[in-house]
Amino acid sequence: MAKEAAERMRKQATAEAPLTKVELDALCDFLDESLSEGCDHSHRFTRTFLACHKLPEDRVVSWLGENGGYCDCEVLANVEGTL
Repeated sequence: MAKEAAERMRKQATAEAPLTKVELDALCDFLDESLSEGCDHSHRFTRTFLACHKLPEDRVVSWLGENGGYCDCEVLANVEGTL
C-alpha cells in the first residue's frame, strides 16, 4: 500500500510540474555544479537557472517547495528524479 501511495504522489507531482523532465534534469545538473561552493539555503542558483532559461520562477520555486525542494541543495536531495 505504501508503494501505491508513493506512486500516486509521484504521478501527481509529475502532472502538476511546471517544467519538463529534461528541464528538471538540466536544473539539477546546473545545481550540482553550482553547489560546489555550498548552499546558502535559498533558491539562488535555481532562480538564476530559471531566469536564464525563461522559465516561470515563482511557479517553479513554489512547485519545488511543495515537493521538498526548499533550497538549492534540497532540490537535489528531494526533487531530482521525481519526473
